[in-house]
Amino acid sequence: MGSPALIFLKHNIIYLKVFIIFFLSCVPNGTNLCPNHSLATLKVQRPPRLNSTNIVSSLETLGLDGYFSFENNHHAAKDFGNMYHFLPSAVLHPKSVQDISNTIRHIYEMGSASELTVAARGHGHSTQGQAQAHQGVVINMESLQRLEMQVHTGKTPYVDVSGGELWINILHETLKHGLAPKSWTDYLHLTVGGTLSNAGISGQAFQHGPQIRNVYQLEVVTGKGEVVTCSEKKNTDLFYGVLGGLGQFGIITRARISLGPAPKMVKWIRVLYSDFSIFTKDQEQLISSENSFDYIEGFTIINRTGLLNNWRSSFRPKDPVQANRFSSDGRTLYCLEVVKHFNPDDTKTVNQSIENLLSKLSYIPSTLFLSEVSYVEFLDRVHVSEKKLQAKGLWEIPHPWLNLFVPKSRISDFAEEIFGNILTDTSNGPILIYPVNQSKWNNKSSLVTPDEDVFYLVAFLTSAMPSSTGTDGLAHILTQNKRILDFCATAELGIKQYLPHYKTEEEWQAHFGPRWKVFVQRKSAYDPLAILAPGLRIFRKAIRTS
Repeated sequence: MGSPALIFLKHNIIYLKVFIIFFLSCVPNGTNLCPNHSLATLKVQRPPRLNSTNIVSSLETLGLDGYFSFENNHHAAKDFGNMYHFLPSAVLHPKSVQDISNTIRHIYEMGSASELTVAARGHGHSTQGQAQAHQGVVINMESLQRLEMQVHTGKTPYVDVSGGELWINILHETLKHGLAPKSWTDYLHLTVGGTLSNAGISGQAFQHGPQIRNVYQLEVVTGKGEVVTCSEKKNTDLFYGVLGGLGQFGIITRARISLGPAPKMVKWIRVLYSDFSIFTKDQEQLISSENSFDYIEGFTIINRTGLLNNWRSSFRPKDPVQANRFSSDGRTLYCLEVVKHFNPDDTKTVNQSIENLLSKLSYIPSTLFLSEVSYVEFLDRVHVSEKKLQAKGLWEIPHPWLNLFVPKSRISDFAEEIFGNILTDTSNGPILIYPVNQSKWNNKSSLVTPDEDVFYLVAFLTSAMPSSTGTDGLAHILTQNKRILDFCATAELGIKQYLPHYKTEEEWQAHFGPRWKVFVQRKSAYDPLAILAPGLRIFRKAIRTS
């Protein structure tokens, strides 16, 4: 029998569905943070390098509203992934956008006299060290979050927010006006700039697209230190480049987010399937229906003992007698999780709508579990588990996550091998799996997805127990992740990584495919010295060589 701490982790980790949502995702093996792709290599005499003392002195000369910290910056060399730790030379705590602009412009003007790079750090939920900058400058974006949020009501409501603002704070502020953002991540304690630099995906994406589809305007500080306002009609190339651009073209300092009417309550439902093909057929039917649920996700459960009993603290079975007879031990099951929004006056109508939707599905009848909670409680559900795990010391452990987009046409092949052969248990963390509609996304952004109308997000949100050498240890989980990726490559499934993690230029080129050329052109235009986001190892800072 495992330790109480391990049992607690295994029983609670199923709720930790933090998709999407985290910043970028590429980790170096050592202090050489970038591959050999350099945007500008000039064959002239190389000037002397500034040493660390000169760098500190140089930064100290900047007139800022905020300040730099040069010591005790170990927090900036740590993230949620808790696997890589690269100490910066300085951390900027900006109080204004101009602080960020002045800092980047200063580093840009230093040119090849310095190897300084810059990483924007939000709430520290990167998973692979991508918001770190080895011997560079980390910008603490949350210093900007106190900029006043401005909610605009009317026919096309929106909210203007700082790039360092947390989505949970945006939710609370917009609800004062009966409004809320349309698209979310599963975890709301992330910054706007962080999720928009990736995509921002949750169970609403089939209907509203990811968060990057729900942005009207951005303010961006480029790799030259320029402050640029961009939108679909103004500085369009930068606007689409930054959305899903992995922080490569600029730092998002302000965003205008689309809003819609906010419900007060939600009906929250879970049902189980034992047949994968029926599970995916029902999911695909729901995302293509005009009057469907408001949130649709799913996850895989392998060999989880007492699964339904674990749900009883938050859900009630529709048929308690039949639910008690159901056994999940030793079986691979698939959970469909759906939500319907409602206001108290609409309860009867919503219940009828739910009954109609469920009647068309082929789940195991005895596994229907329901809950009714406030809209805020549902959206902030993961944070509750986070606090419990923090209290047990089980939050700040390694999280070797792997997030994939899998084409609909190959999802059965994927599941047969992964859930049938490679994975034998899911007690190390939840495995999310649900489809989205390509038509609700925007192919103008930098985000790369499979070339099909429907594709699945499959997220392996694993946690590794420190010092373990068993199946719950970091080494085993990383090996397992590699086996999954190797199979996808060998079987030519056409998958794309979400929050991509690659180590070579060739891998990045393959990831972007025909869009690589545009990606490189944008880098050259907006960050020609490759100062920004070094943790992804896509580009090396341009230097002069003799």
